[in-house]
Amino acid sequence: MSLLTVIVPCYNEEENVPFFYEELMKNEPALAERGLELELLYVDDGSTDKTVAEIRKLRERDERVHLVSFSRNFGKEAAIYAGLENSRGDYVVMMDADLQDPPSLLPEMFSSLEQGYDSVATRRVSRKGEPPVRSFFARMFYRLMKRISKTEIMDGARDYRLMTRQMVDAILSMREYNRFTKGIFGWVGFRTKWIEYENVERLKGETKWSFWKLFLYSLDGICAFSTAPLMLASVMGIFFCVVAFLMIVFIIVRKLIFGDPVSGWPSLVCIILMVSGVQFFCMGILGQYLAKTYMEVKRRPIYLVRESF
Repeated sequence: MSLLTVIVPCYNEEENVPFFYEELMKNEPALAERGLELELLYVDDGSTDKTVAEIRKLRERDERVHLVSFSRNFGKEAAIYAGLENSRGDYVVMMDADLQDPPSLLPEMFSSLEQGYDSVATRRVSRKGEPPVRSFFARMFYRLMKRISKTEIMDGARDYRLMTRQMVDAILSMREYNRFTKGIFGWVGFRTKWIEYENVERLKGETKWSFWKLFLYSLDGICAFSTAPLMLASVMGIFFCVVAFLMIVFIIVRKLIFGDPVSGWPSLVCIILMVSGVQFFCMGILGQYLAKTYMEVKRRPIYLVRESF
């Protein structure tokens, strides 16, 4: 029998923890037929509710349930890395505790691995239940990443992914502090099969991802897997230098030929404000990359563990 480790990052998911366990165990017979034993690894990302207490209750019922609990909230990216690092399985799958990642897909996903793939990933073909504005910007982000990055990042991709141990070890070898897992999956390569499914709404509770958090997360992804913004800053700088030179020539020629005085201060102020805005924008781009570099060279741990079993 091969061991399958199910990694479940949790942050204030006390209502969903027991329901996820029950739903996952419904698929245990189908997985056992394929020669798989289950190991369930909950990663508590510094929850402030009774998430850890609910996991302890499951542990009393089933010794296959394990926990890694952080000393504080380090973010989902850290929770995913901790899960991968503490997994023991020949195969590893990551799933959300809110049941938006249907456990019923697991048998089908493992069958695809048996066909020679290294990982089986999932993507949503719809965003039913999401605010329209959020869905629009999510699609724009994926389109942008396809244009500016060489790494494949699929539109609608979920973190719900089944992988071989070889691929897991490859991901663990990337110990960068600023992590964007969707990009890392594509960067390491390996043969991946995509499975599509309709969006499933959360079972209980509310999403922890606000629009602002998703926006910052998208900036992390852009900075982590593309240097296009730096090129954009350079191009804009060259463009405005050329425009300024042409305007100087135009003003001199107009003064010599027509004797027109230089236009008043309102147009000058507008130009100064626009150019200054572009300069600050480019400085912001440089600042983002510099901040990422600053955090990397500190070599702080990706997460700290308070409790585990």
